[in-house]
Amino acid sequence: MTLYDEIAPFYDPWSRSVTEDVDFYVEQALASGGPVVELAVGTGRIAVPIARAGVNVIGVDASPGMLAIARAAAESAGVSELVDLRVGDLREPPVNERVPLVICPFRSLLHMETEAEKLRALRAAHGLLAPDGRFVFDVFSPSRDDIEETNGLWLEREPGILERADWDEGARTLSLSIRYGDEGETSFNLHWLSVTEWLRLLDEAELGVEAVYGWFDSRPHDGEEDMVFVTHPR
Repeated sequence: MTLYDEIAPFYDPWSRSVTEDVDFYVEQALASGGPVVELAVGTGRIAVPIARAGVNVIGVDASPGMLAIARAAAESAGVSELVDLRVGDLREPPVNERVPLVICPFRSLLHMETEAEKLRALRAAHGLLAPDGRFVFDVFSPSRDDIEETNGLWLEREPGILERADWDEGARTLSLSIRYGDEGETSFNLHWLSVTEWLRLLDEAELGVEAVYGWFDSRPHDGEEDMVFVTHPR
């Protein structure tokens, strides 16, 4: 069982308010023409809307529990035939197809603990792309205000769901803990980098950078916490 198998039953209630990125990724999918590979597809929060827009999605996730919920969501939305879900690691995705678009939303690359693991994931994404394809992903680097306002505090993220952020600036690690009713408590770590460090890793992965946005409205990145990268194979 993976960590996200434990989270799967309450992942959608926990992430209910995260909607700002959906239209952005759907637009990327439509522009590509598909099919799209989504790495760390989770419960289908992005994949199902892409499929609703008529674009085929290959979704990869290490958690069978998350994929079971994604499968049910696709069935409920009537788009099962457009959603191909596969158990696998985003550092070695079980995908032989070469596609015009690979995405990795919701900061999922930050689950990679080291730069070496992040680079491995970037190279894996590169390997899935058609020659004129795009790899699009988002990550974050926290602000001082965000750390000070949330560090060590249990805050209600959604009704009945508590979230605690424990920041380690030296290690650049966020330990995020979640409590949901009587379901118990689960924690996982995210490991952030600066925009400069991401650019260096992308260069090592032979991914050229077309744009770095500061948000999903495509505003240019100007030191904001959030970073949205649009890249292509060199």
